[in-house]
Amino acid sequence: MYAIVNIAGKQFKVTKDQFVYAPKMAGETGASVEFDQVLLAEANGTVSVGAPLLAGAKVSGKILDHVKGDKVIVFKKKRRKGYKKKNGHRQDFTKVMIESITL
Repeated sequence: MYAIVNIAGKQFKVTKDQFVYAPKMAGETGASVEFDQVLLAEANGTVSVGAPLLAGAKVSGKILDHVKGDKVIVFKKKRRKGYKKKNGHRQDFTKVMIESITL
């Protein structure tokens, strides 16, 4: 059983007992969250597709931690002008464990 769910504007294919690194959400570590924007769900070989969402379908999970992603280096340069700019960025993520999928 799996579902495709919209979490903070991004779509994730999730299954039970899976870890998902979603964009940073408000909530304490250990809090439970529910995602009701389910776009597609599969159970026992039967695929249900929403138009655009499945009515009554929910994915529930638990916030495990708030983490940062890998560092991305942004380097800008203009040749022969002496212009160089180096910058770094680390995106904030929330680690969520998917506990159940209900249709």
